Amino acid sequence: MRLPTSLLLASLLAAAGPVAAQGGGPFSVDGRGYRTLEDAMGANMGRDITVTIAPGVYRECAVQTSDRVTYRAAQPGTVVFDGVTCEGKAALVLRGKGSTIDGIVFRNMRVGDGNGSGIRHEIGDLTVTNSMFLDSQEGILGDTREYQPNGRVTIDRSTFSGLGQCDETPDCAHSVYLGASGTITITNSRFERGRGGHYVKVRGPRVVIADNSFDDSQGTRTNYAIDLPEGATGAITGNAFVQGKAKENWGAFIAVAAEAKKYRSGGLRIEGNEARLAPGQSKSPVFVANGSGERLAIGANTLGAGVRPYEDR
Repeated sequence: MRLPTSLLLASLLAAAGPVAAQGGGPFSVDGRGYRTLEDAMGANMGRDITVTIAPGVYRECAVQTSDRVTYRAAQPGTVVFDGVTCEGKAALVLRGKGSTIDGIVFRNMRVGDGNGSGIRHEIGDLTVTNSMFLDSQEGILGDTREYQPNGRVTIDRSTFSGLGQCDETPDCAHSVYLGASGTITITNSRFERGRGGHYVKVRGPRVVIADNSFDDSQGTRTNYAIDLPEGATGAITGNAFVQGKAKENWGAFIAVAAEAKKYRSGGLRIEGNEARLAPGQSKSPVFVANGSGERLAIGANTLGAGVRPYEDR
């Protein structure tokens, strides 16, 4: 049984304050410690590295501009990046060859343009595991401008809670907003307590969104659970959805090609999911709203009372 996010974070943060790694600092590369994350990365430019981070709450940020970097908590869940962004974007701004984030908590990210994120993914492959994104304008924001046909973004076993906004700036922010990569995979993760926008929004040609939970029962001013605004192929399977009553847009759980038909959507597989309404939600949303004009591969899904299965738009 998954613990509520607040209790889980409290249990993981039993260790208080940064702990120095061997060699003089909490950020360690090959056994040598550095005082800041920027120091660790700057001293090891030109090669692929793993930065191991000691338990603690860190009010700093970093920009990755080259190489492949793994950012790994020495003990998952005890490393917290709190409230500091680089370039007015995110705690980690990633534009190297590739990045892996493992076991890190990001919280309280806010910037003037409304897109304060734990991670801003600009280029390169990205893998996120065992991480948490809390009480920020956005969890993970990916660049949607320069398409990378072979790019990969993978999110697994992570939590997104208290994210999104549509009232601070003219454009909404979302729990996860990704694009520009060939395949985006989101698995075994939890989305909850949204504060605006969509839980997952993807502008890319292929998705695998499987075995996640989308709990909107405590959400406010939220929109779709999954938005594929320009279409996509792939699969949405094995997810559990609860739609709350305090939504800005309650019309659908999953929306396909609501803005454009840039990518092919024919054959997008949607099956094995469960969707229901939270107590007090008296609307009648559709599970899948399809604006692509193509035939989706919709299999058996378990829908609660008041949830209509499908609508062409």
